[in-house]
Amino acid sequence: MNPSNMWSSSSSLRISFLILFVYSAQVIDANQQGAHIYKEDNGSPIPSYTVTRTCGKNGPIVLEDVTLIQHLAHFDREKSPDRVVHAKGGGAFGYFEVTHDITQYSKAVVFSKIGLKTPMVARFSTVTNEAGGADTVRDPRGFSLRFYTEKGNWDLVGNNTPIFFVRDPMLFMAFIHSQKRNPVTHRKDPNMAWDFVSQRHETLFQMLITFSDAGTPDGFRYMNGFGSHTFVLVNEHNEPTYCKFHFLSDQGIKNLTAEEATRLAGTEPDYSIKDLYEAIDNHDYPSWTMYLQVMSFDRANRVKFNVLDVTKMWPESDFPLIPVGRMVLNRNAQNYFAEIEQLAFDPSNLIPGIQPSRDKMLQARLFSYKDTQRHRLGPNFIQIPVNSPLKPNHIVNLQRDGPGLIYHQDGEPNYYPNSFSPYRPDIEQDFMNYTIDGVVMRHDTSDADNYSQAREFYAAMADHDKAALAKNIGNNLKDVKEPIAVKVIRSFGLISSELSSGIEYHMRK
Repeated sequence: MNPSNMWSSSSSLRISFLILFVYSAQVIDANQQGAHIYKEDNGSPIPSYTVTRTCGKNGPIVLEDVTLIQHLAHFDREKSPDRVVHAKGGGAFGYFEVTHDITQYSKAVVFSKIGLKTPMVARFSTVTNEAGGADTVRDPRGFSLRFYTEKGNWDLVGNNTPIFFVRDPMLFMAFIHSQKRNPVTHRKDPNMAWDFVSQRHETLFQMLITFSDAGTPDGFRYMNGFGSHTFVLVNEHNEPTYCKFHFLSDQGIKNLTAEEATRLAGTEPDYSIKDLYEAIDNHDYPSWTMYLQVMSFDRANRVKFNVLDVTKMWPESDFPLIPVGRMVLNRNAQNYFAEIEQLAFDPSNLIPGIQPSRDKMLQARLFSYKDTQRHRLGPNFIQIPVNSPLKPNHIVNLQRDGPGLIYHQDGEPNYYPNSFSPYRPDIEQDFMNYTIDGVVMRHDTSDADNYSQAREFYAAMADHDKAALAKNIGNNLKDVKEPIAVKVIRSFGLISSELSSGIEYHMRK
């Protein structure tokens, strides 16, 4: 597992309100909270803040998990009108060209023949940063793509890393809150961020990436992109296979040091946006080569890791990269707000041949993204030109009215079945059927293997990269309260004693 080949480019908090937002001098044991029970906004007790209800250990998620749905829906509407996450970013338009035949895996029209060019748009962003912040900060980078196909829009909404911080969506809102502003002080608070990490060790692998120099890419052109989640491809014979999507930069990989990123944050806070815009304006069109990793369902039952866990990678030695095509960005937006800010990506925008897996984080995103776009842009956000499919006036369904309505579907009935319209659903385009044999309950995955891949990644790093990683984390811990900092150092010690010693040295230096 060679980090230079992969990116080379960043239990809920069971603690009291006072610890999380005021921080008394002493960290209080969560067990001392006694009968202090979290409540839903209707007053009923919350059964879990760390585990979703799924059918079987690996899902899928059931809609009856009202805690998850309530918290996702509220989180989606937390801020307006900016995005809650991925607020700061830039993008451009271009095309995707198929260079290799993968029809044995997928019947998706975007991959249907060599030489086919599909129009597309890409948006790159920081994750927890705010719209007015610098785009060189240490943060994962969003890597979101939309392909405008004859069968509808396909959105691949990923990051510049092949993994994510958490595997259970019940933890997502708390994790993002821990990275955002303290609601009492209204300042970014490293105590919150590192406290969460020390409580949930599935975050450690991603933290290694985030605090390496890959956490500060040198602009958007010099980083890779990943779908991150496990998806399902289906071919013309309806034979499914698991897959991962990779986009490797043809420009190569360049990263900023922590010092360079900090300097640019003060002198050129729009550095990455400027670099992308000027490159395209000068006809130096950036491109990425798309690859797949594939795995049969049978093989997935035999590997030593959970292929549906977004905190895990698929080793390239066992699942080599298969070339697919090339993405080229060759046009800047004519109006940033209209074409980039109003872009509304949604992982549930899928086309025949590409389906979701039971990855719990992906399952939650299928609901959350479209829900937050309705809040941000209105119920008819998909009728905004940059979000519309190729022939928006040909869309017929049962949705009607609401703010921002453009295509009103003339006199088509708004109910089904009916006696007046020739339109019918197409059952043949439904997702594949599958059997689930499992108990519907909250399957806790906190004790899953959180360290093996992180240890392999760290061991494969060059010595200078290890040194930079320890320095970056140690410097960031300088403002963290001692009890939390000690827990963080011990947590990284589960990956490497060399790493934890280096972190402590720089923290106390």
